[in-house]
Amino acid sequence: MSRYESASHVFYRCQYHIVWTPKYRYKILKGNVGKEVYRSIYVFCRMKNCKVVELNVQIDHVHLVVRTPPSVSVSELMGVLKGRTAIRLFNKFPYLRKKKLWGNHFWQRGYFVDSVGANEEIIRRYVRYQDKVSKEEAERQLDPVNNSVYLPGY
Repeated sequence: MSRYESASHVFYRCQYHIVWTPKYRYKILKGNVGKEVYRSIYVFCRMKNCKVVELNVQIDHVHLVVRTPPSVSVSELMGVLKGRTAIRLFNKFPYLRKKKLWGNHFWQRGYFVDSVGANEEIIRRYVRYQDKVSKEEAERQLDPVNNSVYLPGY
């Protein structure tokens, strides 16, 4: 992958690390729902001429490193990703709509975004290994001696 993209009159490198969560940070992005979110992000990014560099769908949040053309703003991309994936999920999994707390909104209102520059490899590695870190953290909190939960500072 070359460092810069080009269009007719511009060379650019617009790359972002974006994180967003389902409403109330429910741990719902697992199984078929998580797979559908994963597929949908690729489809909708391709529609906007964006390239997914790294993608990690956790059970309660999504990490995305994406390259966008200068003509696509981050807010426009997020509007498409969050809006279209929510519609797709509600249509494909009708039981999600039945939860009274959703209110026809699958995703939390906001999102985190950071432009990726010189620290690109560090951010890509971070996104790639989120699964591993969260599993290790969960195992560390479970004390194997008593088989009870470890609460630091108590």
